[in-house]
Amino acid sequence: MYPYEVFFQYNNVYPSDYSYFQTPWYNNTNFIYPLYWNNFQRNDSISSGIINSALELSNKIRGLWEQHTVWTRATIVSMVFDLPDVNFVTNRLLQNPEDFGNAFRVYYGDKIGSKLRDLIKEHLVIAAQLVKAAKDGDNKAEAEIEKKWYANGDEIAAFLGSINPYWSEETWRRMYRTHLGLVKSEAVNLLTKNYSAEASVYDELERQALEMADTMTQGIINQFPINFR
Repeated sequence: MYPYEVFFQYNNVYPSDYSYFQTPWYNNTNFIYPLYWNNFQRNDSISSGIINSALELSNKIRGLWEQHTVWTRATIVSMVFDLPDVNFVTNRLLQNPEDFGNAFRVYYGDKIGSKLRDLIKEHLVIAAQLVKAAKDGDNKAEAEIEKKWYANGDEIAAFLGSINPYWSEETWRRMYRTHLGLVKSEAVNLLTKNYSAEASVYDELERQALEMADTMTQGIINQFPINFR
């Protein structure tokens, strides 16, 4: 039995809610950059029990969000510049929803894991359609696709808010709308060859994605404390 069965438009100003990166709530001391946690040998008293379990989950979720941002950018770059690897990086990007779904199945079961997979896949497919429309200069199609994209983001927020009492739909809606705005800004800057601005946007996109990861991790730990004893 599984443990559970059951407008924020980016305008070139980083939202105050994400103006700085906070270390995870369960590791406020001896903070190690997440990409190196797996290789870092801890020798103090927090190397066992709940901290180890929480760090393992955090590594997993942060890794998924890092891959989400990295492969989204790689796909946008390949589409914008007609690179020959576009199909390969797109296929790798579409592995990310599968990986999110598998991570959630551990706690929520197949039905919820599959639903999240489908919603995130839709998010990525719509994003690719939006980049194509913008590149083609089809303003009407771009506006229509963007509405679908934000509606999908709101649907993801509502879904996450419905499966975990420690997640707020409104918080997820705000975070997803910020995420979408940053991704759009990233694509626009690449299309207009404003590479310096694009690099800055990506830094903010990564930082905000990691905050989304920590929100996700904390909610899972709070909902399933027995898994982290």
